[in-house]
Amino acid sequence: MKRRGKGKLSEDDRTVWEAVKKTAIPMRSEPMTPRDTTKSRPAKKPAPQYQDHFPSHFEVGSRATQTPMGHDLAPSISERLAHAPIHMDRKKYGKMQRGKLSPEARIDLHGMTLAHAHPALQGFIISSALAGRRLVLVITGKGKNRDEGGPIPIRKGVLKNQVPHWLHQPPLRSVVMQVTEAHLKHGGSGAYYVYLRRSR
Repeated sequence: MKRRGKGKLSEDDRTVWEAVKKTAIPMRSEPMTPRDTTKSRPAKKPAPQYQDHFPSHFEVGSRATQTPMGHDLAPSISERLAHAPIHMDRKKYGKMQRGKLSPEARIDLHGMTLAHAHPALQGFIISSALAGRRLVLVITGKGKNRDEGGPIPIRKGVLKNQVPHWLHQPPLRSVVMQVTEAHLKHGGSGAYYVYLRRSR
């Protein structure tokens, strides 16, 4: 066998190559052309042009609407009692609201602390119920406005707001039938009519 030169096929290799060429089937009938890559590339988008929408003297909140934000509070104790269901006789309720019924006893809690007022109210209501009284007056005072503009609003009159809550809790709710603000001649919004259940 002859030794082939560098980069050249030997006679045996050439014979084998010619035999392979006859059996080979071309994959494409058309000659391959280099692909045009210019069409497939998307056109570059121009860089966005940012405009300065703010004047040089811009201040935070200067374009905000100047509507004051109020406190969204629950209804006041006066509104809640005014819309409470009526459990007593409607005619008597109407007379009581107009100040036509006179309270049979009264207690003045005005000026007391919560710690002193709570037991005093309990003793007064229970003793009135045992004595067979029906309408009593609880004076709380209208209270002072202690709201100092903090994040949590403070209601006016601590006792005024607390007394109806105590009257609707045990043990007093078993003897209390109706609670409503008093007529002006009996103290108005600084006092409550408490109508008691009939003793058995």
